[in-house]
Amino acid sequence: MADKYDVIVLGSGPGGYVAAIRCAQLGLKTAIVERELLGGICLNWGCIPTKALLRSAEIFHYMQNAGDYGLKAKEIEADLEAVVKRSRGVAKQLNQGVTHLMKKNKIAVHMGEGTLTGPTSLTVKGDKGEEKLEAKHVIVATGARARDLPFAKADGKRIWTYRHAMTPPEMPKKLLVIGSGAIGIEFASFYNDMGAEVTVVEMLDRIVPVEDKDVSAFLEKSLTKQGMTIMTGAGVEDIKTSASGVKAKIKAKDGKVAEQDFTHVIVAVGIQPNTESIGLEKLAEMEKGFIQIDPYGRTKSKGLWAIGDCTPGPWLAHKASHEGVTAAEAIAQELGNRDVHPHALDRANIPGCTYCHPQVASVGMTEAKAKEAGHEVKAGTFPFIGNGKAIALGEAEGFIKTVFDAKTGELLGAHMIGAEVTELIQGYTVGKQLETTEAELMQTVFPHPTLSEMMHESVLAAYGRALHI
Repeated sequence: MADKYDVIVLGSGPGGYVAAIRCAQLGLKTAIVERELLGGICLNWGCIPTKALLRSAEIFHYMQNAGDYGLKAKEIEADLEAVVKRSRGVAKQLNQGVTHLMKKNKIAVHMGEGTLTGPTSLTVKGDKGEEKLEAKHVIVATGARARDLPFAKADGKRIWTYRHAMTPPEMPKKLLVIGSGAIGIEFASFYNDMGAEVTVVEMLDRIVPVEDKDVSAFLEKSLTKQGMTIMTGAGVEDIKTSASGVKAKIKAKDGKVAEQDFTHVIVAVGIQPNTESIGLEKLAEMEKGFIQIDPYGRTKSKGLWAIGDCTPGPWLAHKASHEGVTAAEAIAQELGNRDVHPHALDRANIPGCTYCHPQVASVGMTEAKAKEAGHEVKAGTFPFIGNGKAIALGEAEGFIKTVFDAKTGELLGAHMIGAEVTELIQGYTVGKQLETTEAELMQTVFPHPTLSEMMHESVLAAYGRALHI
């Protein structure tokens, strides 16, 4: 006899567990299926533990530069084992937090490998054997994993994915990072701050290629100044591993191929959705392994929904969580709840953050994309060096750039690089969600002294009215 629910969520990452909580809040009998750890990749092996690592690296950097703040610190050392242990402790605490949230919201947890047997039914194979589950609706939230290179399969010893890089068997002396998206650049930044000699290879013509070109150029200059080697327009053609290290053949921008020696390699060339062998073949429309959905998360099969990294991008935890809430409310509405009013996700208003040093954050169109879309553009940039709080913090490196439609004043995009910009970007995200124009932003009072004043100045700069530069 199958256990029956209103909703079953397959996968407990930041999309899945949030969807389950919202379903439960709406009075739906809810279950969640997880094959490994509650919280998924983000909480256990991604977003959060990496930030713990990066925080340790940041503190280590400040200690090494204590003299800049009138302080003295001697015999400073990094203990990689202790740094990793702290990171794993943070992940464990959050995993326990999700477990508590499941109990608090009376969500049934089924641990094991879930496989769909129909749009609204599945089997779960776990330690207790095989269970059969049925529901009125099923949400697939199975996430994604790191994509391998055919000639550089991760072995956990010399060739690492992000998971290996978070629990390294040893400190790399000479590290090659393949790929300069958020994951690659964050690990490059972490290991560089910890003392490794780091080389980043990016096949496109600039690093963090989804960002505004001005941000990419500034970040490359900053990372190079910190001691990294950045190779853009380049590619790794072959990798050979040995007990002592790695030999990589790298084709540079000029077409010349040279073999270089490294102790370790991190492969960060994108993700692959976890959609194979879970029964989706005849139930959902697929494109390159990603489940195709409508703006509310519906697939082509009635009762079957999908959210998060197993669906089209951007592949971000906060996008997955938002999709989870949207899908849960749309399901509740279909089941007769008239008090919920789900809103389709607007992908133009999803912020992105990269937690390297300096940090990078953005929302909306880059200046180039805005022009390609046919907008007449006004863009303004304000540097950190013009902000009193940034100078007081010893963080005068960076800038904030805003992009507006010249005719309507619509905020089209915002792009930042510098200290704590990942905390600042939400101001512009709220502004875009509220369809803010330059007038509202100009008339807003920003507190002094704060880094947020640069947000105001950037808007003023777009209209030739910057005050402090």
